Amino acid sequence: MKKPVRLAAYILTFAVGMWGGNLLIQKLTGNASGQEAAEAMLDRPAPDFSLPDIDGKIRHSEEWAGTVRVVNFWATWCPPCRSETPMFVDMQEKYGAAGLQFVGIAIDDTDKVQDFMDTYGINYPMLIGDDNAIDVAKRYGNRFGALPYTVIIDRKGQIRHVQRGELKQETAEKVFRKLL
Repeated sequence: MKKPVRLAAYILTFAVGMWGGNLLIQKLTGNASGQEAAEAMLDRPAPDFSLPDIDGKIRHSEEWAGTVRVVNFWATWCPPCRSETPMFVDMQEKYGAAGLQFVGIAIDDTDKVQDFMDTYGINYPMLIGDDNAIDVAKRYGNRFGALPYTVIIDRKGQIRHVQRGELKQETAEKVFRKLL
């Protein structure tokens, strides 16, 4: 599928989910939330990936091995994605020294992401992708292209939490207390 068409399909899937399209998705797929696909990832090894960062340098998931990783798939046009970002910045600051590492994967244009990073003071690695990032998200159990989509991985590389939609601070803190 060509890049604009695939990205449009991803956005449409997100929009349908956001505005009460779960019944339609259930009829089309037999799975209203995609939660089964996400939950199937729990206690499995996190898939490896390589994507360019905001500066175009290829970054590999192994580079954060040994940390508790929070891999967050997001886009600048996604309201819940924008809402959770300040919390991610605060938590990276608060727990980074204890071994927590946020990694953002933006499904968006580099210029928009850079402006967003500057505005919000993002203090964690930001990777950029289109089709490749969508493929990575699917390998992490995001069958329907939900955004935001967050995966928390323990120090041994096992997936311990998957969040479709906005990650709330209370949930994140509970998971971090167990893993840090």
